[in-house]
This record gives sequence, structure tokens and C-alpha cells, in this order.
Amino acid sequence: MKPAPPVTSTTYDGDVFDLSRRRGSWVVLNFFNSTCLPCKREHPELVAFSTARREAGQTDVELFTIVNDDDEKAVRDFFAANGGDWPIVRDDDSEISVAFGVAKVPETWIISPTGLVVERFTGQITAALLGTAIQELSGGSA
Repeated sequence: MKPAPPVTSTTYDGDVFDLSRRRGSWVVLNFFNSTCLPCKREHPELVAFSTARREAGQTDVELFTIVNDDDEKAVRDFFAANGGDWPIVRDDDSEISVAFGVAKVPETWIISPTGLVVERFTGQITAALLGTAIQELSGGSA
């Protein structure tokens, strides 16, 4: 395990995204592109994960989609049509992708409440896989 890289950007809604300020929560970063077929197939699983956590009253996990080299309108249209109400973070200069060493999308990273990178998934994930990973990493408390 190593500390998460210190990355900052803005969300599509104009909010500041500073990963170091997410301490205290589990953070899930999902690297996404609207033209990526595996990303499109994976998206309903992220929606299911987010919905299940919210319905269970579990607020200890923050989900962010990181977008590099994509058209903002295409991404917004995809989310509008397919769900997903979590923040979308701009990675226009590839700083976040490079800092994490993203090979190709989709990739999903889990960062612990103490700021350590504790898991990396390459390729599509499922809601169950993500939920189980966080539960196991948190010692069953998440």
C-alpha cells in the first residue's frame, strides 16, 4: 500500500476536487470514457453500488468518476441517460491518470480513509465485487 497521489481538479459542477481533503472516507475513483464499451457495461454496476449504499444509509464511501480525453457533453448525456449522481472529475491534462498510472479505462481504485491506495481493479467491476472489497478492506465495518 502506498499513499494516494496528491491530485486536484474540478468537477463538472464546478466544485474543487482535492483528493487529500477526502480523508476520513473510503474513496472510489472510477476512470471512465463515454466511448469505452467496457465502461458503458460497467456503469449500471456503479449505479447499483451507489444506490445500495445510499439506501442502506452508508455514507462512508465517496464515488467519483474521473474523465480524461472525452467530450463533456457526451459524458453528461451518458450520465443523464444511464444514471449516476456522483461527482464527475475533470482530468483534462491527464494529471490524475498519470499520477495513478492508469493503463486504460475502465480502472477503479479504492483509497482508504487514511489516504492509502488499497486496491486497483483493471477492467469492468461489479457492484458486488466493489462492495465486498470495501467491506473486507475495512474489516467488515463499511
